[in-house]
Amino acid sequence: MSARRQEPEAAITPPRPEAVRITTLANGLRVVTETMPQLATASLGVWIGAGARHEQDGEQGLAHLLEHMAFKGTRRRNALQIVEEIEAVGGDLNAETSVERTSYYVRVLGEDVPLALDILADILTEPAFDKDELRREKGVILQEIGACEDTPDDVVFDMFMETAYGGTPIGRRILGTPRTVKAQTPASMRTFLDRQYRGPDMVVAAAGAVDHDAVVEEVARRFAGFAGSKSQAPTTGVYAGGDQRKVRQLEQAHMVLGFGGRSFYDPDHYTLHVFSNLLGGGMSSRLFQEIREKRGLCYEIYSFHQPFSDTGTFAIYGGTGESTLGEFVPVMLDCLRTAAEGPTEAEVARAKAQIKVSLLMGLESSARRAEQMARHVLAFDRVIPREEIVAAIDAITPAAVSRAALQMLATPPTVAAVGPVKRLPHAAGIARMLGTARH
Repeated sequence: MSARRQEPEAAITPPRPEAVRITTLANGLRVVTETMPQLATASLGVWIGAGARHEQDGEQGLAHLLEHMAFKGTRRRNALQIVEEIEAVGGDLNAETSVERTSYYVRVLGEDVPLALDILADILTEPAFDKDELRREKGVILQEIGACEDTPDDVVFDMFMETAYGGTPIGRRILGTPRTVKAQTPASMRTFLDRQYRGPDMVVAAAGAVDHDAVVEEVARRFAGFAGSKSQAPTTGVYAGGDQRKVRQLEQAHMVLGFGGRSFYDPDHYTLHVFSNLLGGGMSSRLFQEIREKRGLCYEIYSFHQPFSDTGTFAIYGGTGESTLGEFVPVMLDCLRTAAEGPTEAEVARAKAQIKVSLLMGLESSARRAEQMARHVLAFDRVIPREEIVAAIDAITPAAVSRAALQMLATPPTVAAVGPVKRLPHAAGIARMLGTARH
């Protein structure tokens, strides 16, 4: 059970379209499967199009708390029985909450798929929300929040999202705050479940040793209670930019510098993935080579593009000592600016090749396939063929990369930093330093 911060959509790629089948049930819930005859195991789960950004004021952390509490007992099973039944057949059960989705997933032998679906249905349709279990689990999550606060390279990402989106729901912390977590009750969890866990917002996905018709039959019987119309869309995410920093006595200054990105519905989100790869996606990238290999200014530095359904962010993370911060930032900004203004044919080709290999590696895991299919069906109501994604990536040119990168750099910067960061330029100063790239 975990909270997921980043959701890079470029890694979503369903294989072999002829093996993929989708059925929409009467209540709007969709079932998508891929039968993989070479496997004896199956990965399956329930994906719900509701996450932290769907919480209302005062509910921060509720989506994540609900995910935890689903495993703490039902009307038929207590918490120990849930895990014992899965582990007795050699399987494993887990879940995670992200900004826009919550998922509950299982891996078992193909013959145990009915048991897995029974348990998944049980924890989602009949959660007990016992008050004593809730009190204990709140304590667990408060410890998780504390652990995050003690980990600067975790908390800086929460600060980045809060700042980038001005504290609006999409930028709130997935774990919530101690105050909002403590405030939740069995009633508030049932309200959120009834409001957000609806058939049209849910996908059951399975890959591996599965039979589509058998899975559909089981799901139709066990998940029929998830009826109703599609839930209300969340508050629109509007990237704003800004600055947030916490001065702490640490060995390193941890920094995230970001800009407005693209939604995963925007074709240019692939283009920004290519730019991110060549800028800071691997050991041959500009940031790694210039800042770590040539100058030895950091141990870790990378960039990423994080698309959502209606917005996106592009960011660079790096950590360096207080004494090297004055050199680190100008070099990082120079790499960013020059990469945006003049990506080469060779590095664009290399970035595209790395992304495509990442896509193909997803074909080798039934768990990845199930997740990929579920995400696509939730977003696009279909499973996008791998060939279609590869063709879109192949069509990206250096000129397109430069255009998208310069447009991205024209958005207000977001700076989040933790540690000895008094000498770190503020967002307005960084915007001035990047002025030649701001067209």
